[in-house]
Amino acid sequence: MTPHNIFSALPKAAPGEIIESILKTDQFTLKRIISTGQATPPEEWYDQDDDEWCILLSGSAGLRFADEAQVVVLKAGDYLHIPAHKRHQVAWTEADQPTVWLALHYPPGK
Repeated sequence: MTPHNIFSALPKAAPGEIIESILKTDQFTLKRIISTGQATPPEEWYDQDDDEWCILLSGSAGLRFADEAQVVVLKAGDYLHIPAHKRHQVAWTEADQPTVWLALHYPPGK
């Protein structure tokens, strides 16, 4: 077995978020997401069929939810559950260092 490191090959900057599937089964998908200052365009919303559990491993970010007034600020170690069809956006991510996320997508109610 060869180990992998979640922090390997982190870019200082990228034109868009880097999203990589780390593990995929019939029940879930685990993704590594690397952000370097990106945000969701104001007119776009994520509206996913699956539930999502995400943890921020490094950097910081703000998430905006369509039904909440305040941006939720995440720092390294923070995690949250986003239910299916809860519309949300990435309001901002840190531009000075990579923001590394792990996102677990799975069917609602599992």
